[in-house]
Amino acid sequence: MLVGFDHADDAGVYQLTPESALVQTVDFFTPIVDDPYVFGQIAATNSLSDVYAMGGRPLTSLALVCFPEKADIEILERILAGGLSKMMEAGCTVIGGHSIRDDETKFGYSVTGLIHPKRVLANEGAKPGDRLLLTKALGTGVISTAIKKGVAKQEWIDAAVASMTTLNKKAAEVISGALVETGASPVQAEQIPAVHSLTDITGFGLIGHAREMALASNVGLKIFSSKIPLLPGAIDCVRAGHIPGGLKANREFAECVVSYETYIPDDVRTILFDPQTAGGLFISVAQQSANALHQSLIDNGVPVTEIGEVTEPSKPLITIC
Repeated sequence: MLVGFDHADDAGVYQLTPESALVQTVDFFTPIVDDPYVFGQIAATNSLSDVYAMGGRPLTSLALVCFPEKADIEILERILAGGLSKMMEAGCTVIGGHSIRDDETKFGYSVTGLIHPKRVLANEGAKPGDRLLLTKALGTGVISTAIKKGVAKQEWIDAAVASMTTLNKKAAEVISGALVETGASPVQAEQIPAVHSLTDITGFGLIGHAREMALASNVGLKIFSSKIPLLPGAIDCVRAGHIPGGLKANREFAECVVSYETYIPDDVRTILFDPQTAGGLFISVAQQSANALHQSLIDNGVPVTEIGEVTEPSKPLITIC
C-alpha cells in the first residue's frame, strides 16, 4: 500500500508491479439538481475526480445506485445515461455495479485507475515557497442549496452545472506531463512541472482540504482572499442565507486553524468553507515552475488561478489575507 488513510488523501494507492499501481476511490450522494441526466453527469465527474487528484488515469468503474421502489424507472435510466456519458469522456469503462431499493435516490461510482508508483501525487509534499493554484471557482455548495430552495437564478445554475460536469482530466494530464493530443508528442518526464502536492476541493471546502495538505506536509499556507475565483451567485447565496449544513460543519471543524491577517468580510470567510461537488484541483507547485504550469493549463483550456503560497510551519496553520 503506497497511500492509505494516514493523511486523508483523495484515494488509496496499491502497488502491483514496479511500473504500475492501482488508484481506488468511491463516492455517491443524493441529487443536487433537478435534471436526472445532469445529476448522473455530476455524480460521475465527482467520482472520477479523486483519481485525477492523485495523478492517476481512470480505468474501470462500478455504479452504486439507491432508488425508490415506486419511482419512475425512466428517471433512473436518465441518471445512468448521464453518468455513462462522463465515464465515456474519461475513457473509463463501466463494468457493473450494484443497486438497492431506498426511499431516497443516491448515485455514484467506485472508480479504479492506474498510476506509476513513482508518479503518485498526494496531499503530502508541499514545500515552503511553493505557489498554490486552483482550477475551479468555489460556490457549488451554496448554489446547490439555493437550487433546492427554488430560488437560484438560471445563470447561477448554468455556471455551477458547467463547473460540476467538467472533468479534471485535462488538468491532471497537464500536471502529470502525460498530455497527448493528435499530432502532438508526449511530454517527456524531464518536462513535468515540479508539482509537489495535489488534492481536489470537494466536501470539506477549500479550507478543509488546505488543512489536510498543510498537516500532511508540515507547512503553513497563506491564501489571498481577493484571488479566490467564485462562481456567479456564490456570494449572493451566502448573503441570502442559503448555507448548506456541510458548510456549517466545515467551519465549526476547521476555522480554528485559520487566522485572518486583514479585514475579510464574513460572506467571503463563509465561502472558504463551502463544500464543493466535483471541485477543482488544488496544486502546490515549485515557485520556479508555477508560471510555466499556469500557462500550460491555460493553453489547454483549463481555467486556473494562483491563490496563495506555502510557508514555513505556522500557528494558526492557514493565514487568509
